[in-house]
Amino acid sequence: MTEKTPLRTVAGVDVGSTTTKALVLDEQGRILSSDIRPTGADSRAASAQALGSALAKARLAEDPAFVVSTGYGRDISARSDKQITEITCHARGVHALLPSVRTIIDIGGQDSKVIKITGTGKVIDFAMNDKCAAGTGRFLEVMAHSLGVSLDRMGELSLNASKNIRVSSMCTVFAESEVVSLVARGEKVEDILNGVHLAIADRVASLALRVGLEPEVAITGGVAKNIGVVRALEERLAVALRIPDEPQLTGALGAATIALERIRCVGDRFLGHS
Repeated sequence: MTEKTPLRTVAGVDVGSTTTKALVLDEQGRILSSDIRPTGADSRAASAQALGSALAKARLAEDPAFVVSTGYGRDISARSDKQITEITCHARGVHALLPSVRTIIDIGGQDSKVIKITGTGKVIDFAMNDKCAAGTGRFLEVMAHSLGVSLDRMGELSLNASKNIRVSSMCTVFAESEVVSLVARGEKVEDILNGVHLAIADRVASLALRVGLEPEVAITGGVAKNIGVVRALEERLAVALRIPDEPQLTGALGAATIALERIRCVGDRFLGHS
């Protein structure tokens, strides 16, 4: 009896400043497993743990044939056969999930970016804010701490706002002081949260204007799970935002997709295909 040849697999590892993600594909491009965990102080260890966990979930007997790393810590990922920028990987990941999307808004822990892509997932243009925490997940974390609410509840609570309060400063330190002053003035937490989300929407909208917004538009990154930010952005940009089922995994998926193309390309050359 001839033993069945095991399917080859590939993986993408997205080492972000806040979270590290890993995703495994089989050679048919099917998602086998994934893992999301805090990056912490050791990006290399986090990448090894995320990939190891994803492989364990997939119950694989062999290591991936190829691994592409991306994100803030892509150059120090524990396993990486090739490093690709997060701009390219987010574009490819979103295109794989939502092929009609032409503009991507990605809001992560420490940066935010707007990416315009073609119908094949190729990057046309992008704008990025990575110089300060304004309009990022870190900004939301600081505001949540100041207001004594959890990150998970911020979005839902803000939907109960009864008036628009403007948080004028986008510097995290000054905005925190502004929020504390609003609390002391007796403003409702829901209204202040709405103001925080509107401030983020204004910041991201300025990036979108630099790139040019072309429908359809998707939002990715951990902040995409905050319904308050999503609603504020939809209102500010006058578009409906599409959200992948797991918006934090698009970078890892794009990296894995590129890895899959790599082994297919090598296989074709080995077999003498054009």
